[in-house]
Amino acid sequence: MVVVIANDLPPAVRGRMKLWFVEPRANVFVSGINDAVADRVISYLFENCRENSGLIVFQRISTPPFYKIWGMGDTKRKISTIDGLQLIFEKLEQDKPH
Repeated sequence: MVVVIANDLPPAVRGRMKLWFVEPRANVFVSGINDAVADRVISYLFENCRENSGLIVFQRISTPPFYKIWGMGDTKRKISTIDGLQLIFEKLEQDKPH
């Protein structure tokens, strides 16, 4: 399974994504494509999207922790790896003076 969340995709990329993915919400794509197709789709996204696309891609894999996360551009989230486990943290806004 692959889930793609984007801030903004180029129209040609978005149209191509609709060939293999369901788009339950604008710029959110979900598909149960096999691993070989998933690898090609993920490569296509990173080759054809601009930095401002703000991509987060989740892919199911067969080894623990059973998922892999990729990010590109400003995703409003920070992807970190702790002891081999990928986690997503929300970026905290600066404390505002009272």
